[in-house]
Amino acid sequence: MEPACNSRLDAALARFSEAVSRLDTAVEQGLSRARDAARLEAELRSANEERDGLVVRVASLEDEARELAGLTDEVEDRLDGAIAEIREVLGRN
Repeated sequence: MEPACNSRLDAALARFSEAVSRLDTAVEQGLSRARDAARLEAELRSANEERDGLVVRVASLEDEARELAGLTDEVEDRLDGAIAEIREVLGRN
């Protein structure tokens, strides 16, 4: 082979090697992004599940707060009645 032919072949091999290297880098970056996306999807699923659990817990606490408010009103009415009876008894003496 002639020297010019060898140099053209060497240049073509260098370009080919560089193209393969760039392709390898692009594939690695794509795989990395895919892994990141899968990890983020798992984190999002977990956060959504946690949010759903918290929504249920908040609803339960709101129900409990309404029940306690009702009990508080009932206790307040009973105390008012008891205080009125005590005042009435004290007023007779």
